[in-house]
Amino acid sequence: MSDVQEATNQLLHVNLHENQRSIHVTESVPRSESEHLRVTIGATVPTGFEQVAADEVREKLRSSCKISKDRGKIYFDISVESLAQVHRLRSVDNLFVVVQELKDFQFKETKEKVLKDFEELAGKLPWSDPLKVWKMNTSFKKKKTKRKKLNQNLSKEKIDNGGDKRDERDVKKELSNNALDSHILDYYEKPAIKEEISTLVGDVLASCKNEDDESSKEDTDPEVLKFRVTCNRAGEKHCFSSNEAARDFGGAVQDYFKWKADMTNFDVEVLLNIHDNEVIVGIALTEESLHRRNITHFGPTTLRSTLAYGMLRLCAPQPSDIIVDPMCGTGAIPIEGATEWFNCFHIAGDNNPLAVNRAANNISSLLTKSQIKEGKLSWGLPIDAIQWDICNLPLRTGSVDIIVTDMPFGKRMGSKKRNWNLYPACLWEMSRICKPGTGRAALLTQDKKCFTKALSGMEHVWRKVHTVWVNIGGLHAAVYLLNRTPQTFVHPSGQDKEELVHKSGIAFENQT
Repeated sequence: MSDVQEATNQLLHVNLHENQRSIHVTESVPRSESEHLRVTIGATVPTGFEQVAADEVREKLRSSCKISKDRGKIYFDISVESLAQVHRLRSVDNLFVVVQELKDFQFKETKEKVLKDFEELAGKLPWSDPLKVWKMNTSFKKKKTKRKKLNQNLSKEKIDNGGDKRDERDVKKELSNNALDSHILDYYEKPAIKEEISTLVGDVLASCKNEDDESSKEDTDPEVLKFRVTCNRAGEKHCFSSNEAARDFGGAVQDYFKWKADMTNFDVEVLLNIHDNEVIVGIALTEESLHRRNITHFGPTTLRSTLAYGMLRLCAPQPSDIIVDPMCGTGAIPIEGATEWFNCFHIAGDNNPLAVNRAANNISSLLTKSQIKEGKLSWGLPIDAIQWDICNLPLRTGSVDIIVTDMPFGKRMGSKKRNWNLYPACLWEMSRICKPGTGRAALLTQDKKCFTKALSGMEHVWRKVHTVWVNIGGLHAAVYLLNRTPQTFVHPSGQDKEELVHKSGIAFENQT
């Protein structure tokens, strides 16, 4: 394997190999007990990409996978030896270990009786094996935190030694931008379907008390775990709210384990997922979404890394493919591609110089992390960033294998009115650079009416293969998987040019 491939692999995968030996010696989990332990793992995925995530699980973990009727979730069985590999999945947002799945929970006719059932349920659940997995998972997180702190210290030393001379204003600006990351990402992180999400722990009053004697007692008693309960409820036939379910179930969990309730500084997050008559209790294995990777410089509509991976996977990249994102924004799609499909070459382009700059900075940040981890210079990633005009790309006709991009929705970026001219022009230029017969494209947009109209005038160059319906920050969007037809691209001129302009509103200027 070349140095480039090796460095890229290190960027892609969370390096948990060193932790695998610690799996069997985790405190209070003897090797004989955990060696053959099998559990069910649940994962949340971008809505609409459940099948893509299930395919990745089958491919990488060799495990059967079930897609939940509750959209955006999949379930699969693993042995504990595969726990590290689970964290390397690229298509999943959050992970949890299933305590028990109740497929046909019989809800009583009154709220009081239902909440009483939730209280009694806490003491009947098989907590033992899931808690063992949670402890093993905690050992992973501790080692990852240590490595992160070490990397931060190395970076600080580099700055102190003059290796990276940055203006103090730039550092403050970067810290300010990072503080806004959560707000920006909310655009892509709102629940995919209408559901209630409440987080409560035991007695609500317990989470509000900050008495000095109580907090000092908790700090000196490492044996007492802190926890919270998060309830995700979807369905219209429930006589209770997610708030009430989390409160009563959380109180029973607190009584059962004698844990301390804490809304923010918790050790264990218990999940109560309710979808119609299905109830699943789990324990969270991730503190923040796994899609928060690779990107350090965010734009107004930064795409989830998990969604970027799913779009790329739909196109089935092959070795030596040229993959282009002509409207890359912060570079989430090509960066995800370069870390997973390192034997392809990825081009990130945008007409906005600020976007290209962000993409370049994100690429640079990944290389820096790799160099710190390896302790040596890296040959780089198979990726480049360039500023260009989407309607007049500086690429040869028929030179690109795959096009994957997040097109302007016309809300935060661009406008619906502009899309009527932009979309057909983009599709036409994409058809020019894409290889006839073998080229393919995965295009994300919420402006489905405009896209469908633009595509209808180009059936001779693009053939729609599949549509994946997704929810992006509460917006109903679609990923269109297209194949390039075998027809050779011909530059329009004369009467053909006028006909195309009339059909799709393309403004051809100096295209030839």
